[in-house]
Amino acid sequence: MKNKVIYLLLGTLFLVILTGCGSSNKNDEHDTTQEEIVVIEPPVIYEAEQADLSGGVMIDTKKESYSGTGYVNGFSVDEDGCHFQVTIKEAGFYDFNFISASEGGYKENIVMLDQEKMGTVSIESTDFSDSVLNRIYLTEGEHVVSYVKYWGYVRLDRLEISKSPALAEDVYEVSAKLVNENAGDEAKRLMSYLTDIYGEYFLSGQYSDGMYSKDMACIWKENGNQYPAVLGLDLIEYTPSRVSHGSTSKAVEHAIEFWEKGGIVTFCWHWNAPEKYLKDPWYSGFYTEYTDIDLEKIMNGEDQEEYDLLMQDIDAIAKQLLILQDAGVPVLWRPLHEASGGWFWWGAKGAEPYLKLYKLLYERLTNEYQLNNLIWIWNGQDKDWYPGDEYVDVIGEDIYPGEQVYSSQMPKYLEALEYTDANKMIVLSENGCLFDPDLAIRDGAMWGFFATWSGEFVSKAGGLNIYSEQYTDKEMLKKVYAHEKVLTLDELPDLKTYEIKE
Repeated sequence: MKNKVIYLLLGTLFLVILTGCGSSNKNDEHDTTQEEIVVIEPPVIYEAEQADLSGGVMIDTKKESYSGTGYVNGFSVDEDGCHFQVTIKEAGFYDFNFISASEGGYKENIVMLDQEKMGTVSIESTDFSDSVLNRIYLTEGEHVVSYVKYWGYVRLDRLEISKSPALAEDVYEVSAKLVNENAGDEAKRLMSYLTDIYGEYFLSGQYSDGMYSKDMACIWKENGNQYPAVLGLDLIEYTPSRVSHGSTSKAVEHAIEFWEKGGIVTFCWHWNAPEKYLKDPWYSGFYTEYTDIDLEKIMNGEDQEEYDLLMQDIDAIAKQLLILQDAGVPVLWRPLHEASGGWFWWGAKGAEPYLKLYKLLYERLTNEYQLNNLIWIWNGQDKDWYPGDEYVDVIGEDIYPGEQVYSSQMPKYLEALEYTDANKMIVLSENGCLFDPDLAIRDGAMWGFFATWSGEFVSKAGGLNIYSEQYTDKEMLKKVYAHEKVLTLDELPDLKTYEIKE
């Protein structure tokens, strides 16, 4: 149950009404009317106009309602930033609240701690408002917290730093029950295993063109002949508009092979738009800018022809998933990914048509095709795009923080926790660089699995199986795969006989 905390000023201490400061086990009986009094310190305030400024950032006073003697603006190019010198008296977890105002529309900018990227914060209001990055671990002593231009075009008034509330005690207690009531035993066994280890172990994963591809070879060679536990694959080449141009794929065969070797398979689908709506180049037809498709019209019933074409595409993909089902392969299925970003056509018209398409896809694959081997990973990456608990088994976040950024990415983990009141497993469904498992354990960012994207994130260009250290250096790669809490292929149980947890 959510705890309630009462607002009260006591000298230099506050009693604050907070929702989500902690949680009891869902199975425990609890008096929901009981109020728990928690004494916390007020935030420490750092005024932006007193911070170190870089690039074209400057002090201004034109906009009203600022605190201190002014605010700063001028975030327009990459060198622009505001750098706060902060002093931490006690090591622990802290929330960063950047009081800022947009200069018009949604804006998102980067937060760095001691020159390492911690995440991003967003603001849409043109009034000075909260923009929070939660649960950042700080050691005792001096630090530099930087607010750096990404989208830019904001007014920054101040930074407020306060101690973070504890994570809910039941945050990793996730049900193994799948949203598809007719889910097959193969999917139930896999979900039972995933939920059994969630919160204690991380499953290693790699997107690659099969078990014996270039990327997998690099991982295998650098890590003492160890393979990742999860193989990531893409159904893109089975899309009709790509098949018509001669595309072929062995992804389904690779999935069956990996499953027979004892591994776990996850699939995404870069859905190339139907031929009629493609722009040049045709092979980039999953991107918004290379299609003329209008999902809003389609889902509102204004474009029946395109609706029928989308259904034909779904039918083509369903046939491949049925092959996997017939082979007894459970699939961590992640369709319509990264929708809220808008760079893919299925997210270009906003949340409403996307949600209609997501639910339609679920209903068609589950009810019409009776695909009972799918574990549904929702990867919309924004609360307003969440389709509902009845359509989601697992929540996925895709994070590409830059080169050799090994932080736990806890702020995104916390954001994912807020998509729903239900406890859902959270996974790092795509990543560029690896995270440091020790930091993730310390922070509580217990990603169910990670799945590093292929290509430059693992291997160097060319025909040789040479590992690239651009995103993750060899020492961190070896640390991750050798870590006692990171599971590899050889450490998986027999998932064909694993006990089903009801």
